[in-house]
Amino acid sequence: MTTHPKQIVIAGGGTAGWIAAAALARKMGPLVNIRLVESSTIGTIGVGEATIPPLRTFHKLLQIDEQAFMRATAATFKLGIKFENWGHIGEQYIHSFGMTGQQSWLAEFVHFYLSAKARGLEGNYGDYCFELEAARQHKFATSAQSNIQYAYHLDAGNYVDFLKRFCSNLGVTHDDGIISQVLQHDNGDIKALRLASGELIEGDFFIDCTGFKGLLIEETLHTGYEDWSHWLLCDSACAVQTTSAAPAAPFTRSAAHHAGWQWEIPLQHRTGNGNVYSSAFMDDNEASALLMQNVKGEAITTPRTLRFKTGRRNKAWHRNCLALGLASGFVEPLESTSIHLVIMGITRFMQLFPHTGNNQALIDEYNQQTQLELERIRDFIILHYHVTQRDDSPFWAHCKNMTVPDSLQTRIALFKEQAHAFQKQNEMFRVDSWAQVMLGQGVVPQHYHPAALMLSDAQLKQSMRQQRNRVLQAVAQLPAHQDFIQRYCAIPASTEALT
Repeated sequence: MTTHPKQIVIAGGGTAGWIAAAALARKMGPLVNIRLVESSTIGTIGVGEATIPPLRTFHKLLQIDEQAFMRATAATFKLGIKFENWGHIGEQYIHSFGMTGQQSWLAEFVHFYLSAKARGLEGNYGDYCFELEAARQHKFATSAQSNIQYAYHLDAGNYVDFLKRFCSNLGVTHDDGIISQVLQHDNGDIKALRLASGELIEGDFFIDCTGFKGLLIEETLHTGYEDWSHWLLCDSACAVQTTSAAPAAPFTRSAAHHAGWQWEIPLQHRTGNGNVYSSAFMDDNEASALLMQNVKGEAITTPRTLRFKTGRRNKAWHRNCLALGLASGFVEPLESTSIHLVIMGITRFMQLFPHTGNNQALIDEYNQQTQLELERIRDFIILHYHVTQRDDSPFWAHCKNMTVPDSLQTRIALFKEQAHAFQKQNEMFRVDSWAQVMLGQGVVPQHYHPAALMLSDAQLKQSMRQQRNRVLQAVAQLPAHQDFIQRYCAIPASTEALT
């Protein structure tokens, strides 16, 4: 290519494919023609039903109306994740999306909290976070003036349908067919996709959204895969949908068991459930039985088992092909980062768009940024397993004692020794996230910043009391989460189309 790619072909649909199509069509529509090829006979994973706050920014970028989106996807609000049995069996904490405590340029709030604890303060770090307290009390509200940090639980299948309708109004061409062959130019670039019908779909640039298979990025271009399963032992998931047994909570539930963990994602019309586990420590039959034993509603689907390998493609962008979603790699669903990584992938591509044709400097920059982002998320996920206090099963004993990446070991050591949690440039998870997980799972720092000692006992006590009261007073003004949904974005009484 000597000019920018005009014909962009997306191989595969699902959440990744349709997010890519929607973003390109809305933000670059006059510059490119977009064609998405998927087969209605090939199913999608469709269990990524919890999100993180950047999805809201993405929707605003695409000018998607929140209420229309939520009604179409039976969505509920998400303020964080409730972790049960991760530190010790019987203990729990919430990793929330909000800021914790009053910020200071010299030392983060966690240092002042630890100083207060050392002086006899009762309560937990999360007591000073508005979003976390709202999650505890099952309350929620938002408005144009609100700065509450939240995400969504959504029906993944309905979200894809919503994006399809969105794209149909933006000129995206949609082909239903099975890709039988990938054709290449003499120089190795991808030239076209041949469908089983014999139709040839040519393009200047190709986006691989074919899932774990990686039909273009791996089976055709052979980019290779960096395996992270020695750090992230879980390689399987069993998923089932159930009826709702209680009003929807504004958080995802993650309950650890002896060989992994179980999720619970409340939607308006049903609940999504899954058991994530390591096949080395739990077989499929046991996993399915444990899942069904712990769900709270009546099953409305048959449990299905999925396999995955955590890791990343060595190159997410190679030649004239970009991999998104599962085709680019996979970090397990513990912190609901899958949709976010698709959004970041297509956003980064648009920002580094090859307007003069394939440019290796652009490709290298894209791959470097993608690698750093993935590795930082990887480290945060490993953190949950490694800083456990559990040793009640071979799985947890292994996680607790395993060697972790040097980058993560450094962060744990800084927190253990000096209470320093930090957010690197362009890193998804903030200081509060690292502190909430480590404190929530029993990591007690040995020291904290001396700035926290500059306040007298009376001054510190008053400051902490005021901050706690501000949180409680703000949450007291909120309606119940379920009541707000009913007023703001409730789905029609008949949900047959949604189920």
